[in-house]
Amino acid sequence: MHIIAIFWLIVFTAAGNAGPDVWRGEWPDTDFGVNSVGNWAEIQSGGPPKDGIPALNAPQFTDASERSDIAPSEPVITLELEGQTPRAYPIRYLIWHEIVNDRVGRFPIAVTYCPLCNSGIVFDRRTPQGVLSFGVTGKLRNSDMVMYDRQTQSWWQQATGEAIVGRMTGHKLRALPAWMESWAEFKARNPVGLVMAEPAYNRDYGRNPYRGYDTSRRPFLYSGEMPPHGIQSLERVVRVGDRAWPLARLSREKVVREAGVIIQWVPGQASALDTGRISNGRDIGSIRVRDGQGKDVVHDVMFAFAFHAFWPDGKWMIGARQ
Repeated sequence: MHIIAIFWLIVFTAAGNAGPDVWRGEWPDTDFGVNSVGNWAEIQSGGPPKDGIPALNAPQFTDASERSDIAPSEPVITLELEGQTPRAYPIRYLIWHEIVNDRVGRFPIAVTYCPLCNSGIVFDRRTPQGVLSFGVTGKLRNSDMVMYDRQTQSWWQQATGEAIVGRMTGHKLRALPAWMESWAEFKARNPVGLVMAEPAYNRDYGRNPYRGYDTSRRPFLYSGEMPPHGIQSLERVVRVGDRAWPLARLSREKVVREAGVIIQWVPGQASALDTGRISNGRDIGSIRVRDGQGKDVVHDVMFAFAFHAFWPDGKWMIGARQ
């Protein structure tokens, strides 16, 4: 077993089921009495304390044409908002920081990535209570990152965008159409696009600290039910609403037209969670999800266990086996 796996298993054993009574010292301004958590045992310490994984705020950007330090196959999260210059947020940075608080035109956004679930979602930070800024709690629920907002100290589930603890409980962030693709794909389509500059932190950007994770037998810090239909827990699925298409199916069929969406798969994107260097990861391909009018659709590419954990009644789009 790799060192990172041993580390997480030790953390899991030591952390136990802490619960809010233990967390109040670290979170004195969080109202734990207001929550939608049915079972506190689902929330575990991931090891780092509050802000131990430092979220980024107001990042700098450079022209895509000027960057030569990112390998063509490396994954980026792409955001193309109407009327704005397209932006790429490299996973080589997000794997170490997990949240980027940014502003694109009039849109205050949060670009989020949970390595343990492979979930990458861009949220609109505007809420009825004002614009929020997000950080990393250091807690995990069903192995998915629990975020917090700095204004109310409420906790938010990254995979669903919903507040689960504190004054904001029940509120849900609006997800924006964004997708993961290779750096080469982004540059080819957006030669005058922007890419996030390297953060001013002492990190080995480009290294994958979760080496071998997406070929592990089981996810870390997860004790829930495994996916049905013989789907492996760490198989990637494309989630659109409460439906999930296995990436293995999409890579075979290349284009799938179902449930009002068109999903297209192309090769060329490296897995960020495979080898020690992200650029050397195996080719898992990239997908785009559009509606019948060709507009990009909000979706996520996450691990199957996470979809099953947060959408237990969701529909599995497994093709001929349905």
